[in-house]
Amino acid sequence: MNAVSTLTEPPEHRALRTAVAALGRRYGRAYFASVVREGAQTDELWAEAGKLGYLGVNLPAEYGGGGGGITELAIVLEELGAAGCPLLLLVVSPAICGTVIARFGTDEQKRTWLPGLAAGTLKMAFGITEPDAGSNSHRLTTTARRDGDDWLLTGRKVFISGVDTADATLVVGRTEDSRTGRLKPCLFVVGRDAPGFSYRRIPMEVSAPEKQFELVLDDVRLPSGALVGDEDAGLLQLFAGLNPERVMTAAFALGMGRYALDRAVDYARTRRVWDEPIGAHQAVAHPLARSHIEIELARLMTYRAAHLYDAGDDAGAGEAANMAKYAAGEAAVHAVDHAVHTLGGNGLTTEYGLASLITAARVARVAPVSREMILNYVSHHTLGLPKSY
Repeated sequence: MNAVSTLTEPPEHRALRTAVAALGRRYGRAYFASVVREGAQTDELWAEAGKLGYLGVNLPAEYGGGGGGITELAIVLEELGAAGCPLLLLVVSPAICGTVIARFGTDEQKRTWLPGLAAGTLKMAFGITEPDAGSNSHRLTTTARRDGDDWLLTGRKVFISGVDTADATLVVGRTEDSRTGRLKPCLFVVGRDAPGFSYRRIPMEVSAPEKQFELVLDDVRLPSGALVGDEDAGLLQLFAGLNPERVMTAAFALGMGRYALDRAVDYARTRRVWDEPIGAHQAVAHPLARSHIEIELARLMTYRAAHLYDAGDDAGAGEAANMAKYAAGEAAVHAVDHAVHTLGGNGLTTEYGLASLITAARVARVAPVSREMILNYVSHHTLGLPKSY
């Protein structure tokens, strides 16, 4: 694909956007808000998206997927978000877990998991964050040790999304390298009912159907087949999941920003305080125009990152995915802030549904990696500046 063609979407991508946007409108923000109020899950939307092939659009066709890539899956999440009903587990189940298993899993793992992940009948959570490690993945303390042909996995994880509805969790642990003795990351599939595996809900102020959990792994015994990929591959397999996670988080933020901006623009076109609609005043119009520009710029980097990843350029995708996540997170925060301010008091009412996005938009700045760590990445890897840690 040449450089020019990457700047315009092909017809099949435009058609996918149109179809997913139509699905999103049929559910919309009212559906999403009612699910949150009831403490329920977006099961109906998830199931229909699965039947239509949207949940597994990135997974291999031979396992029931669409045969596309992260580009197509990002389109799905962005359009659902723009309709006000994003599916957070798209970031986790098909994007991270499905991608890792498709790239590195055994034939048995692929047969066991990919058809269900593609159809939406199976879900996977992803466990990497730990209470004492924060952004430093080298300090992960969840460890796996051999016990005959089995593995014993011990550790704790925090802020793990959707564990209560997931059939299994793809857990990042560390094993000892037989040659050097150093610990290296490895990935294990842990079933929800595995003995020694437990979870506790973490109360959050974010209004979302997906809940957050702390995991405890107390000598969880796993068969050798629970290890995903090569024991010695280390960071290669880990970042095969983390780069799509950043792209998908950017798509999530873009959808949120577009939803907020659309609500604000509609309001600014019709709300009259004096003779003209408030959108005629530059103090109202210019912040919204800036948000539109920021969202469009972030979209370009998001789909550049997705294109690089789908093309097999993991190094290039790593840099672009980090920048996309940074740009989209900032754009979402600004769009939500400007939207709430445009509506004034109405921006804080339940009727207009924007106030809950104030907290949600902040998530795009801090998870799955903070904007400061992205700036560290760019300063070190791109600009070649020295590290302070």
